[in-house]
This record gives sequence, structure tokens and C-alpha cells, in this order.
Amino acid sequence: MADRPALDEDARARGRELALEARRRRAEIKRFLADGGSVREVIAMRDHDPAVARMKARDLVEACPGIGPTRAGRILAQCRVAESRRLRGLGEHQVSALISALEGAGPERGRLLVLSGPSGVGKSSVVAQLRAQRPDLVFSVSATTRAPRAGEVDGVHYRFVDHPGFESMIARGQLLEWAEFAGQLYGTPAEPVEEALAAGKDVLLEIELQGARQVRDSAPGAIRVFLAPPSWEVLVERLQGRRTESAEVIERRLATARVELAAEGEFDHTVVNASVEEAAAAILGLLDQAAPVAAP
Repeated sequence: MADRPALDEDARARGRELALEARRRRAEIKRFLADGGSVREVIAMRDHDPAVARMKARDLVEACPGIGPTRAGRILAQCRVAESRRLRGLGEHQVSALISALEGAGPERGRLLVLSGPSGVGKSSVVAQLRAQRPDLVFSVSATTRAPRAGEVDGVHYRFVDHPGFESMIARGQLLEWAEFAGQLYGTPAEPVEEALAAGKDVLLEIELQGARQVRDSAPGAIRVFLAPPSWEVLVERLQGRRTESAEVIERRLATARVELAAEGEFDHTVVNASVEEAAAAILGLLDQAAPVAAP
């Protein structure tokens, strides 16, 4: 096989110049669309602007306000446009489909993921893995009447409020769900969740069974996932292995876990936590397949 001829310095410089021009035009088009310019106008530029003609359809879609990589992929698939297709290669029907899909497209509502399961199943570990794999996933900060523990920060781990303040939130309908546990009140403030969903962000709630049942009624479009242990024996071993609680407390937790396990059928999906990494990957797969949550 013959060796490819080496590019001379002029050709390499020309290549760098074209790449720089393409990046500059993409930035200009992104600003143009952010300022209210239309997709139709951008596509029309391909007839007289070589940089726009060489622009990939995916770059155009992602330049539109409120559209990220995941949504861009769905739009391209819907319009039957290959991600590598350049604007100069778009057919009439593809152009029409893209314009219809993109003109006036604002942020798509986010999706609400509700994760619940019995005590000791490893919800906290799976949540940490979810947040590591998907940094843009918004973790809802619960409100509680209990006192902060060592190292806990108000507004980060919990929103710490007194009993009258919490009861006022209940009376005003400011909680998406709430429950009482061990004499203390816990709940999810509704406003931050709705603001994140409206901004197109996916939101994660890690809540107990009672709260999950309330969310089923208040947010019927939520993706409700039950995190299950590989077996009852494994759950018992995990609870007993903590060695931070008395035998009486562990027995109470086991009794509660039996009740919680019986509620598995109330959820949309079950994910078995045999491996934290695999469980998190399965949950993210369910999230990515789900539709946005409708506004209340």
C-alpha cells in the first residue's frame, strides 16, 4: 500500500484555519439562537456560508437554548437525521422536520426519580453512585425537625426547621410528601423540586415508603423505583453488620423492613442492589427511558 503524501505546511495551516473558522461560526450561531434567531435562518445560511454548510446537524441542535446532548439525540432520531450529517447534506424533509422540532423549543421538563426501599438495602450508597455518575442530577434536600448531627450542614444534608415551622409548611401545602419517624418529621419541599423540573433538570428523591405513596398521588408521572436486597438473608446480614445499634433497634428495623418489602408491587420498577455500580446503572437506564413529568 502506497504511503499517503505528507501535507505541506501551507495545507496544515489551511486546515487549522478552517477548524478555527468552524468553531467561531458555531459560537456565533449559538449566540444568534440564544438571542431569538431562528433555526430556519441558520439552515438557509448553508447556501452561501461554507462554514455553516460544513456544520454538523448535531452541533446545530445542541446550539439551541435548553437542549442538551440527550435531548439532541432524541430530536435527531425523531427527524431521521444521522448525527454525523452536515447541514449541506440535509434533505428537504429532514430540514422541515428539524425546523418543526426546534423552532420555539424551550427547556424540556425534567424527570422525577423516586427511590425507596427497606432500611439497610443500601439506598445511601446507591444515591452517592447515582450522583457521581450523573452530576447534573438534582438531589432534593429534605426538611426535618430533628437536630443536626455532627458534620451536617443546613441546606446541604437537610433543611433543619422546628416543629411549628414544619407544621406551617404542611398547612400551606408546601411539601410534596412528609412523614413522621421516631418522633421527628421529615418531608420534601415542593417548590425547589418544581423549579428544577421546570428548568429541565432531573430530580432525585430518596424517601421512605410513606412518602413514596404520597408522591404517587402528587406527582403521578414520577419514576418510582424500589431498591431491593438480593435476599432477606443478605438484608439481615447488612443490618446486623452495622454494629452501631442495639439488638432491640435492629429487630425493630427488621420488622419494618418486612412491611416495606411487602410494598414492592406498589412501585413502577424494582432494582436489586447486589452491586452498587450495577444498581445505579440500571436506575439511570430507567430514568433515561422515561418521559418528562407533567406540570401539576
